Amino acid sequence: QVQLVESGGGLVQPGGSLRLSCAASGFTFSSYAMGWYRQAPGKERELVAAIDNAGLNTNYADSVKGRFTISRDNAKNTVYLQMNSLKPEDTAVYYCNSHSIRTFPWGQGTQVTVSS
Repeated sequence: QVQLVESGGGLVQPGGSLRLSCAASGFTFSSYAMGWYRQAPGKERELVAAIDNAGLNTNYADSVKGRFTISRDNAKNTVYLQMNSLKPEDTAVYYCNSHSIRTFPWGQGTQVTVSS
């Protein structure tokens, strides 16, 4: 069955960096565009970054543009999110999933907390 396992979150001070990873299994990873999403308390889940299936094209929410970088390794069935210059408003649970018509069951996510 499909599994999406996010990791790499934690507590970081404003201005700090984190690298999130998402290990995917149970589907043909290289056939799907992937996205990183986040959900803050009391807010809707939102897309923050997406990457096409080959890793050639990316796009970002305006709020993270220039600070976050999405990448993928199709040989490892893994998608990454490098987050730099973190701000308190980046605090949320981060999830990965496909960025296509087909959405897979959501994983448990990884908590990112930006606070001094």
